Amino acid sequence: MVDNLIAPAPEARPRAIRKPLLSVDGLVKSYPLHRRGLFRQKVMGEIRAVNDISFRLDEGETLSIVGESGCGKTTAARSILHLVTPTAGAIRLGETDVRATFERDRRPEVLALRRQMQYVFQDPYLSLNPRWSVRQILSEPLRVHGLVPPAQWDGAVEALLERVGLPAEHADRYPHEFSGGQRQRIGIARALAVEPRLLICDEPVSSLDVSVRAQILNLLAELQEELKLSYLYISHDLSSVRFLSNRIAVMYLGNLVEVGEVDEIFARPRHHYTAALISAIPVPDPTHQKPRDAIKGEIPSVVRRPPGCVFHTRCPAALPICSQQAPPLAAPDGSHAFACHNPR
Repeated sequence: MVDNLIAPAPEARPRAIRKPLLSVDGLVKSYPLHRRGLFRQKVMGEIRAVNDISFRLDEGETLSIVGESGCGKTTAARSILHLVTPTAGAIRLGETDVRATFERDRRPEVLALRRQMQYVFQDPYLSLNPRWSVRQILSEPLRVHGLVPPAQWDGAVEALLERVGLPAEHADRYPHEFSGGQRQRIGIARALAVEPRLLICDEPVSSLDVSVRAQILNLLAELQEELKLSYLYISHDLSSVRFLSNRIAVMYLGNLVEVGEVDEIFARPRHHYTAALISAIPVPDPTHQKPRDAIKGEIPSVVRRPPGCVFHTRCPAALPICSQQAPPLAAPDGSHAFACHNPR
């Protein structure tokens, strides 16, 4: 439905030669499972929310991580920003070792890194302090990072509001006085206040009406073009993903199962899970009969992960080897990478 409300992506977003900005290698995030005893807790196992994923994001690029709810995409994004502490793996932003910077916990280094990476949250109401005016919300990052002197805060706040399409006189209003789309614009303005290089957008339009989604997505595209931003975009809405993205990474049960250029994946998905997600995109035409690649069964428990390929319990093309050996994420035909023993 979003496709009908948004202008076509500019020139299919051609992929020029770019410098790598974010590199993630072998990222793991697990949570221990405890059994409470009379005097102490005993570790009985672990929940592996993110399982050894690797990807890169180039400057000026949008990489979207997609998948069903609970697949680990938000946990992966928050691990990159150290909103949750990753269990293992390497994360680099340019030449900076992200994990080492946070582990040293030196405030100037952490603030410098936080300034380069900012987060746009899913819920535009819960992410804003209801007791603060918009002026206070947008002035806080300026104060924490010391970007401009206090005498210039008001001018900076008004410029941020105008950049995201809100009148400057809204600065003295409170979050509850705005619509959901306006609150998300304020959240984006807060992220832009520190002039970041990377925005991690965690389902920024999922709680908005369809028409408002189009406005926010167009705003993100305009800001990327104007400010040369890079986006790590988290979503389960493949219509918005197709509009905004250069590349897509598909996650299932904490694993990456397919990564490639957006047009290539939509035209020729190789993994059966990716094909099922694409076939589920609604078409705003009641007379259109679209074939569906239905996925049978339930998502397996993250406590008892299936052996071999994590998708084999629901895959219509599973082979005996699928339950015994996990396929590597590779690009055998040179098009894009996928992890499947029996691809489409």
